[in-house]
Amino acid sequence: MIQRAPDRADPTGSTLQRAHRGSDHPDKHGPAWRHLAFVSLAVLASACSDDTIEYGPDVETRPLQLAPPEEAGVLHVTARNGSTTYYLDRHEQPTGPEYTLVSAFAEAQDWDVEWNMVGSTGEVLGTLAAGETHIAASGLTQVASRNAHFTRGPAHTEVVEQLVCHREFRPMPRTPDALDGVDIHVTANSSYTHTLDRLAEQHEDIAYTEDSDRTTEILLSRVAEQTVDCVVADANIVQVMRRHFPTLEVAMNLTDGRNLGWYLPRDAEGLASTAREWMNSRQGDETIAQVEQRYYAYIGEFDFVDLRALNRRIEERLPRFRDAFLRAEQETGMPADLLAALAYQESHWDPQAVSPTGVRGIMMLTQPTAQSLGVTNRLDPDQAIDAGARYLADRHRRLPDSIPEPDRTFLALASYNIGRGHLLDARQLARDLDRNPDSWQDMREVLPLKADKRYYPSTRHGYARGYEPVHYVQRIRNYRDVISPAFE
Repeated sequence: MIQRAPDRADPTGSTLQRAHRGSDHPDKHGPAWRHLAFVSLAVLASACSDDTIEYGPDVETRPLQLAPPEEAGVLHVTARNGSTTYYLDRHEQPTGPEYTLVSAFAEAQDWDVEWNMVGSTGEVLGTLAAGETHIAASGLTQVASRNAHFTRGPAHTEVVEQLVCHREFRPMPRTPDALDGVDIHVTANSSYTHTLDRLAEQHEDIAYTEDSDRTTEILLSRVAEQTVDCVVADANIVQVMRRHFPTLEVAMNLTDGRNLGWYLPRDAEGLASTAREWMNSRQGDETIAQVEQRYYAYIGEFDFVDLRALNRRIEERLPRFRDAFLRAEQETGMPADLLAALAYQESHWDPQAVSPTGVRGIMMLTQPTAQSLGVTNRLDPDQAIDAGARYLADRHRRLPDSIPEPDRTFLALASYNIGRGHLLDARQLARDLDRNPDSWQDMREVLPLKADKRYYPSTRHGYARGYEPVHYVQRIRNYRDVISPAFE
C-alpha cells in the first residue's frame, strides 16, 4: 500500500508524493504527499525543461469573462472525463480525484459548482484561454509555458511520465536509445509531446504519433490489445489502468516528478491565491489525504491471478460459505458457483472486507444498496450473500427477455459492476453503431466506448470506465471455471 510521506522521499523510492505547494508563491516547496516510481534517467536530466510546452489551441488568452464566484456564489470549473479527474460511478453519482478536491474547496467558500465537461486537454485549455471558466481542474501538468499564459493555481499531486508497453513487447525499451522503430502514441496537446520532442533532440530516431481522438486511457487499452506498441502516460493513470489491463508494463520513466494542479485564466491571481491558501490549509491537507485513500492507496502492487491462492481458498474459505451460496441460488435462481465467483472477485471471500470507498463485506455492498435490500449488517456473510444474489437477480430480471443466455448473465454482471444507467447507454450506443446490444461479444467492444470522448458525450449518463465491466466479467468467468467443481 502507498504510504503518505512526511517529507520529500528519496528519489529512488516507490511511493507517490504530494506536490510542492506554495501559498502565494507557487514555487515554494510544500510538504511531500505521494511519489510513484520517482526514478529519473540521467540522460534526461537536461531534456525535461518545460519552457516550450504548448498549452493548447493557438488562441489569444483573455482575462476572466465571468463574475467572480465570491459575487455570484457559483464556481465554474472545466474538466475532462477520466478516472483520475471526474466521472459518474455505477450509482450515477459524480466522483473522481479532481471532483472531490474542487467540491471540498467550493464548500469551504460556500459556493456552488457548475461543471463544464469537455473531451480533451486541448479543449480544457481552450476554455481557459477564452476566460470562460474560473478553474481548469483536469490533472494538468504545471509547466513554464502554461504558467506564462495562465494563472497558476495550487498543485496537489506529483507524478512522473512513463513509457508503457505490452509486457510481451520485445525488445522491451529500457533506455531512450532503444526507442528507434517503436510505435509510440500520445494524446494531443499533452505535456507528453514535449517530453518526446526534447528526448528526440538527443536521440534522433525517436518518433511518435499524436492522437487527437483518443484519451490516454483508451491509448493504454490499445497497448493491452497489442494494436499500439507503447504509450506515454502519467504514473497515476498507469497505476489505475494496470488493475484492469494486467499486461501493461512500465518500460521506463521519462521525467522526474512533475506537479499536477489547477490553472485559472489570465489576471485571476486573487482567486488563485484563495485556492492555494485552502489547498495549504489543514482542511486541504485532509481532503488530499482522503483522495489518496479513496482513489489510490488500495490499488497496491499489481500481480497476475494466483491460481494456487484461489485453489487454496477453495479448500480453506469456500466451505464456510458454500451453503449460503446454495441457499441464495434456491431463493433467486442465480447459480451458486456464479455467486461464489462474483464474491471472490469482490472480496476473495473475506466477510470482513472493507474498501476505502465505503463498500464492505463478502459481496462488497454499498450502504445504500444494502439498505434497499434490507441488510442490517454488511459484514454478516449470510445477509450479504443473500442481498448480493438478489441484487444480481434484479439486474438480470430487468434486462429484456430477448437476450439469450449466457449473454444475459454477462450483461447482468456488467450492470452489477458499472450500474444500470451506463449499461443502458452502452446498449443504445450499440444500436447506433449497428451492433447487437443483446450480444456480449458486441457489447464487450462497445462498453469501453463509454470512456471514449468520441462517444460518451452523446450518452445520457456520460463518461464511465467502460473497460472495467469487460474485464470484471472475464475475471468472474475465469474464477467460475475453477470454482464450479466445488458445487458439483
